[in-house]
Amino acid sequence: MTATPPKLLLACASLMALAAAPAAAQTWPDRPLRLVVPFAAGGATDVLGRLLAVGLGEKLGQSVVVENKPGASTVIGATQVAKAAPDGYTLLLGASTTLTLNPAIRPNLAYDPIKSFTPLGLVADMSLVLVANPDTAIHSLKDLVTQAKASPDKFSYGSFGTGSSVHFGGEMLKSATGIRMVHVPFNGSAPSLTALAGGQVQVAVDTIVATQPLIKGGRIRPVAVLSPQRLPALPQVPTVAESGYPGFQMGTWFALLAPAGLPAPVQQKLEKALAEVANAPATRARMVELGLTPAWGNGAAVRARVEKELPEMRAVAARADIRGE
Repeated sequence: MTATPPKLLLACASLMALAAAPAAAQTWPDRPLRLVVPFAAGGATDVLGRLLAVGLGEKLGQSVVVENKPGASTVIGATQVAKAAPDGYTLLLGASTTLTLNPAIRPNLAYDPIKSFTPLGLVADMSLVLVANPDTAIHSLKDLVTQAKASPDKFSYGSFGTGSSVHFGGEMLKSATGIRMVHVPFNGSAPSLTALAGGQVQVAVDTIVATQPLIKGGRIRPVAVLSPQRLPALPQVPTVAESGYPGFQMGTWFALLAPAGLPAPVQQKLEKALAEVANAPATRARMVELGLTPAWGNGAAVRARVEKELPEMRAVAARADIRGE
């Protein structure tokens, strides 16, 4: 009996694997999926993840289990998904922090924002707001600029952490307006906004989700929104662009991702399911309730947004000397 050459065996094995891949993709999914949310349970992002998980589960015919993996500005959860098998059973609710801010300030990331993931679609935007202590005379961005230029060493602004979206937003405001303010980072929105309400800082940048209850309660005053358009929740509050700085915008956003190397048929099924879930009227209405702006876009839109914003965020980080902790 003649032995089969090793090269022939290897070629046969490769052909069998290639033949099996489409078959596996056709039966996918045949077990529950895992959605890693790199934020703590209970916040708006966690609620968004669970909303998507329910919708995707209904579309795909398998349950989607949410796993909260907070820590290190989403690095822990993102790294875990980047290293997972690209079989469609592990997904990530990534954020702009994951894809454009961390890479701008952390040189030794365990993942690459482009090469490590298969982008499946944009989901939502979360707007940022410049807010002031109500005891100050700051009622508009013009007021802040005038007062800060008159007393350049008097003003400080709070954020919920170094390297966060609101830290970048604050530094972009300083650059656009030409004012000086000291950055005071806190460990989260709650201590940052408490310090603002108590007068420890004059202004702060934070999310619409975190600021809205305090604005409604009169404990802090909205000055300007950093989004390109006014917000339905704060219709009387102008944008930074409207306040004299055309083209200004900064916010945070969320996207669904899978590990790189996802089979094309599985990617197509996931993109289709996500589009149907994200564009469903009930999903969009719930996002608005959470303070989010529905912003669905396909996988190509995610990649385009990262490729556009990453160099911009690197420039902001270099100019303001923002570094990962």
